[in-house]
Amino acid sequence: MENKEENLVKRTCQELGITQKELAKKTGIAEQTLRNWSYGQKIPNWAFHFFDVLTKYEEQKNIIHLFKEFNRKLNYV
Repeated sequence: MENKEENLVKRTCQELGITQKELAKKTGIAEQTLRNWSYGQKIPNWAFHFFDVLTKYEEQKNIIHLFKEFNRKLNYV
């Protein structure tokens, strides 16, 4: 069974639909650090919370975008 630390970077990238390189750019965390974390190096506790907040923020942005699109389409009817 894989450790949740081994999956954090990969899971975050999958949830956001981005690459590790894009995640590094978005967060300001060095690509090598993300790579190390994705291959099993110990991940600091703050990173778990940070990536959780990041994914929730992105989800909220998507919901707001969908709502705006829906509202815009209603105004055309």
